Amino acid sequence: MTTKTGQEASQTGTGSLGVSMIGIGACVPDTVITNADLSKLVDTSDEWIVTRTGIRERRVASGDQSVADLAIEAARDALACADMAGEEIELIIVASSTPDTIYPAVSCQVQHAIGATRAAGFDMALACTGFVYGVVIAQQFLKTGMCKTALVIGADIHSRFTDWNDRNTCILFGDGAGACVMKAEPGPDNLLASDLHLDGSKGMELTLFTQVANCPLVPARSDANPYVYMNGREVFKFAVGTVPHSIESTLSRAGLTIDQIDHLVLHQANIRIMQAMSEKLNIPEERLIINLDKYGNTSAASIPIALNEAVREGRIKPGELLTMCGFGAGLAWATAVLRWTCVDHRPALVSEEQVQASQPV
Repeated sequence: MTTKTGQEASQTGTGSLGVSMIGIGACVPDTVITNADLSKLVDTSDEWIVTRTGIRERRVASGDQSVADLAIEAARDALACADMAGEEIELIIVASSTPDTIYPAVSCQVQHAIGATRAAGFDMALACTGFVYGVVIAQQFLKTGMCKTALVIGADIHSRFTDWNDRNTCILFGDGAGACVMKAEPGPDNLLASDLHLDGSKGMELTLFTQVANCPLVPARSDANPYVYMNGREVFKFAVGTVPHSIESTLSRAGLTIDQIDHLVLHQANIRIMQAMSEKLNIPEERLIINLDKYGNTSAASIPIALNEAVREGRIKPGELLTMCGFGAGLAWATAVLRWTCVDHRPALVSEEQVQASQPV
């Protein structure tokens, strides 16, 4: 499924409203789990993990911290970036495959916490692809004029569904949330093109079952695994073999080439996947936004967390062109090309060196 570029939409009479991403934010738990920490649980080492994944550490939520807690803080951060009050938000979309409650939805909890009294919303479960899907869905609501502002959140806590005795999966995942604020205004569309896909025929290569008690009067399901299962070889082949075509196709629809893209923000799954995509697309690795070394694979949160960090560090600037691409369980993948127009209204970050320099001698 592909969506129209701003230029194509205007030619069909639906392009009077342009959509922009005007705020970005994130929240990660305080607890840091390093590779050395994991070596106490399973037969592994920092060198083994870094070589195969690029991950050095990840954040893990505490027992009393919920997906909604992380989502709410990420939402507040994105609102601060956009200099917007929660009551101005009219649509909330939360992408999460690991909510603490089936109901109330995470979007309902976010709505109440930020005071978005006029907002509609819903949750969606599409794992690592969820955030990009959410952005594209929000764009459709905004372009029709059904709402003027939207909040899209990706939030997951996979640490509660990880087999900490399996060194092939426990090294990969981290917890976190990321969010963006989107707005519709008269003028050009800054979400230039998008591309959404599913391939359910390979869905069982990456699974997480919902664990619930069964009725005692009927047989229980016998094949449900309480932990994340991943066929890493097949997922790698899918990502490297399929996803670059989506990126190229979306860029073509936007009238752009890979050389014109300032930053490629991929789902932070594995450094080998990202490097293979970089090579296949012939895009220099320095144009990739990479931070999985610090956070691991945070599923639906990985793209907005990476995007937020790059904006906070001054790597991404207004006017630059970005391509976001999520891929993973489903199997699903999604690409969006956008012009970055967000002006960050949050106080500037202060580095540890600046803090030390400001201390009296």
